[in-house]
Amino acid sequence: MRVWEEKTLDELGKVARGKSRHRPRNATFLYGGPYPFIQTSDVKNANFKIREYSQTYSEEGLKQSKLWPKDTLCITIAANIADTAILGFEACFPDSILGFIPFINLTDVRFIKYCFDILQKKIKQISQGAAQDNLSLEKLLTVKFLVPNYAIQFRIASILSSYDDLIENNLKRIKLLEELAQRTYEEWFVKFRVNGKNLGVNTETGLPEGWERKRADELFNIKIGKTPPREQEEWFRKDSIGIKWASIKDINNASVFIHETSERITKVGVDKFNMNIAKKNTVILSFKLTVGKVTIITEDMVTNEAIAHFNVNKDSVFTKSFIYCYLKNFNYNSLGSTSSIGTAVNSKIVKAMPFLVPNKLILDNFQKLAEPIFTKLENLQNQNCLLKEARDILLPRLMSGKIEIEEIEEKEMAIAAEPEVLYKSR
Repeated sequence: MRVWEEKTLDELGKVARGKSRHRPRNATFLYGGPYPFIQTSDVKNANFKIREYSQTYSEEGLKQSKLWPKDTLCITIAANIADTAILGFEACFPDSILGFIPFINLTDVRFIKYCFDILQKKIKQISQGAAQDNLSLEKLLTVKFLVPNYAIQFRIASILSSYDDLIENNLKRIKLLEELAQRTYEEWFVKFRVNGKNLGVNTETGLPEGWERKRADELFNIKIGKTPPREQEEWFRKDSIGIKWASIKDINNASVFIHETSERITKVGVDKFNMNIAKKNTVILSFKLTVGKVTIITEDMVTNEAIAHFNVNKDSVFTKSFIYCYLKNFNYNSLGSTSSIGTAVNSKIVKAMPFLVPNKLILDNFQKLAEPIFTKLENLQNQNCLLKEARDILLPRLMSGKIEIEEIEEKEMAIAAEPEVLYKSR
């Protein structure tokens, strides 16, 4: 019979806080060197392993910090509580992140990462404070982790991580495909160079001959989202009932396409408040507080009032690929004015924003190249949604120790190895 035991984190490996001793922390000489400096947001934004970072330490920065080895589990204890990801390289991080290094042949770091995925809600509860949530090392060491022997940990982690590995590979492909589309757009419509040939520009308009800029509302039927009264909770759902309702947070969490939203609005609520429904393949844009976030919806959705829907008419010359690329490249600093809470852009300004109308032949050629890329992007994101769904169904079953691995190992590993089978089966 398989034996699972309750253990604290320090019984499974070495755990300590990151270091960032210098004050003030924003001293410029600490940064800009060769050493990755991981922030809590980098941990939160990582899928499974941390592959990207926004800051680096200099030699001086390293002196007052610590370089953690590859495969350290990073655990956030402030701002974002109990988010976890595994370092994909050596890196430093501040004392708002804990580092966990597993004991060799006793603990699989991937297994502990999945333990945190299961226990995150509980850990957040013990971190709640009067002023600000904070997870101390002392509090974390009171949490019990249910673990089997190393061999079982390894098998369970291998099953689950096969899904995460595929998700990561798809994310890399998504990034490369989007970069390809954006580079082509920039070459053609910013540098005005098509297939290596300079188009030349009119000195008065700054555009190639025959090109123009029009108001966005001359080209699109721009609608703005709505939010039902928050005090009337009956309109909001967190289950699968109703129509998906996209917020700024949802757009921030989305990639090129948006599949998931944290809340829905009931059909009755959508009708009662006359909410504008954005149809599938509509490009949407955030324009309040967080300005310039762009994504494409994958099914009919509603949004909050900080998001504009760029609806196309039947006879429109534009497809989602060009609209997306244009809005992603637009300089939003040219709109509105800056205040302490963000760029003040309203719906009137969005509707009046200039939109490029290129030569139709060049536009059509770009869209013929770009639309298949965007189809691949959507398929890859769809595939990732299904992989995450399958992994999340397996996660509590495997991590509870209540199911025999042999019952699902062969089937699930086969599906994870061939995600197209999973995709088609849904």
